[in-house]
Amino acid sequence: MPPRVALVTGANSGIGFAISKALTAVKDEFTVIMTGRTLAKVESARKEIEVGDLAVAQLDTTDELSIANCVSFVQEEFGRLDVLINNAGVAPEGPDLGNIYRTTLTTNVIGPALVSAAFRPLLLKSSNPYSVYISSMTGSLGLISDPKSYMRITGAGSPAYRASKAALNMVILHEQLEVASTNLKIFALCPGFVVSNLRGTSKEAREAGGRAGDPAESASAVLSILHGERDADAQKMIHKDGTHPW
Repeated sequence: MPPRVALVTGANSGIGFAISKALTAVKDEFTVIMTGRTLAKVESARKEIEVGDLAVAQLDTTDELSIANCVSFVQEEFGRLDVLINNAGVAPEGPDLGNIYRTTLTTNVIGPALVSAAFRPLLLKSSNPYSVYISSMTGSLGLISDPKSYMRITGAGSPAYRASKAALNMVILHEQLEVASTNLKIFALCPGFVVSNLRGTSKEAREAGGRAGDPAESASAVLSILHGERDADAQKMIHKDGTHPW
């Protein structure tokens, strides 16, 4: 059986990098296409992994031409896509509230929606296609509205970030309805609080002062989904140890 073709957005760092590394570590199972906004950074990330079946492509999820070009690349090189990991995201800060909301919603909601729509024809050419969105428990309406929840705090993420993940969850659930008559499996994954560039690129920001976990755990959760171990949780927000409420 040929390797499954898997594309990861935002693959040059953090969770996307960890997912790419984990997929390539499974011998002969995946051909991984690492993508990112800046091709040079993705190329550098590929060199860090060194082993495995890896390809790279430029993909800016906020640019429809970039998305179309990446779809054409995958079509020409592989003819199908078996796995799509919508990982790219941002969490900007600053005094300009309007800009923060526009940037966050464009990247975290519109981008993944456009990427999924563009790659769906290639996914439907697969005999066993999976689409995994990296969501977040910080966007859970169920948790923030529960008086006993530990997510009922203002420090769990900016309002724009939390709103973007809540909106992304609706995109995911609606897409599940759209593809109900196909074999495409769509999942939402909360990766947990792990080392990432989302909070900034300094060591302090990436590691959140030592509080952030290992993104390899997030990657392991993705693998469990792709191996069919979490199919029963397809209508829920998955995390490595269970599920979160929407």
